[in-house]
Amino acid sequence: MTTSTPDHNTDNVVDLFTGKPYSSRLNRRIIRLAPELDGLEMIYSNETHPNKLFSVKVLCWALRADGEVVGLVPWLDDIMPCTEIQDPLNGHWEGYYDPGIDEVFFEAPIHKVLEVETAAEYYEIDCETEGDVVQELPDTIGTHAVLSSDGFKSITLKEVVSWRLLYDGTVQGMLIDDEKIISTPVLPGDACLYSAKGEETFCYFFQHHIANKIKAQDPEALAAISMLVES
Repeated sequence: MTTSTPDHNTDNVVDLFTGKPYSSRLNRRIIRLAPELDGLEMIYSNETHPNKLFSVKVLCWALRADGEVVGLVPWLDDIMPCTEIQDPLNGHWEGYYDPGIDEVFFEAPIHKVLEVETAAEYYEIDCETEGDVVQELPDTIGTHAVLSSDGFKSITLKEVVSWRLLYDGTVQGMLIDDEKIISTPVLPGDACLYSAKGEETFCYFFQHHIANKIKAQDPEALAAISMLVES
């Protein structure tokens, strides 16, 4: 696995609150996505199981305006850069993982860096508003949105069809409005899609293996949901 060697920012201005080198919101916004199609994963740990590592599939790779490339994963109620995940159990990123060659690495693979940088240069888009759609990728990892209007006494699971990148750098998980379906299958960009964040009952995103456990009323999965509710 060959990874990138990004140029480090030598700016000596430090953010007072984070202690990290200052970079504006515009410099950190996502400007281009590249799908992950080879099964690369993110590995993480948490305080409950200090001697154990967990993994989830990387959804895609994101290019930020400052040139950084990071993996993205659906995480709790948002889509997050792998390096910035947080959860109620103090889960944190440990690295990327290639199960095909059993290798752990810590920077975006160079082939994905080249892909997303080249695409950003080729598809240079001039948008009028921050809400304009720059790009839309199909969901390839079986992400589901969990909806509940009664504090998880009852839940509904809906498949995420796609992920839509807006000009302001926001990435939205898109769900199907069943009443607006005109033709099937529903594909990325379809008029019947709407953002999960626009759904009042939206709670969390889960990848397919967890969603299937929830559907099967798996006690461990339901216990995990209960912990999220309590937190």
